[in-house]
Amino acid sequence: MTTAIRSEFDQGIALTRHLDEPGRYDGELGAGWQIGGGVNGGLLLAMAGHALSLEHGVAGGGHADPVSISGYYLSASAPGPATVRTEVLRAGRSLSTGTASLSQDGVERLRVVASHGDLAADDGEVRTTAQAPQLPPPDQCIGVEHAPKELIAQAALLERFDLRLDPATIGWALGQPSGNGRIQGWFRLADGREPDPLLLLLVADALPPVTFDLGMPGWAPTIELTVHLRARPVPGWLRVTHATRNVAGGYFEEDAEVWDEAGRLVAQSRQLARVPRRA
Repeated sequence: MTTAIRSEFDQGIALTRHLDEPGRYDGELGAGWQIGGGVNGGLLLAMAGHALSLEHGVAGGGHADPVSISGYYLSASAPGPATVRTEVLRAGRSLSTGTASLSQDGVERLRVVASHGDLAADDGEVRTTAQAPQLPPPDQCIGVEHAPKELIAQAALLERFDLRLDPATIGWALGQPSGNGRIQGWFRLADGREPDPLLLLLVADALPPVTFDLGMPGWAPTIELTVHLRARPVPGWLRVTHATRNVAGGYFEEDAEVWDEAGRLVAQSRQLARVPRRA
């Protein structure tokens, strides 16, 4: 079985079920999703989540949506063939839980534990004190075409995005980081593909590292990334905010919120990453 390819993102996480090994899926990591020294961690998480969605969709009675997913990044990935091996730990009524291991040439890149369900079935009452970030309209924000050349050179994946950053959080690109540790803006895919739960896994790791706003440019390798999904997003732009409050011991946390066009908080994430190495 091969998943349908509708956009660059779908191609990036496309998987073929291995006929001779239950729970195994084969894919290809594309060079267009590189950032720094490897393939973007959100894309890797989306590929592993996709494998579990396919597995839970059969064994879990239709639990195709990731609800909570945590990934530990064990080694840097590279463009080329990749294998995802899954194991269903429990298939329940509302949630199914499993693990996934993404590897290349026998070297494990990512280990995931996740619970999947049906986000549409659980779309009920919402009580929240969270507030969506206040952003200028997308046409008044800073697009990728204005990004520093050195940033584009390190992040080929930015060409896959239609990313519009809030001018209030873009001082670092002008050599004037605010020191607040916050970057936010509008997000959608450049080819027009509408958002869904798997895309939210990529979006949680799509913005430049918040350490840029602390005057610490450079690649910030992810150690661990956890995403909680709260609802299926409606079509249109996503509002994304990344922030950090603590840099210590060579590591920092990055908290993200993703809001859809309906004003709903559809995903939250936290990752632990290494502080960029100074030149």
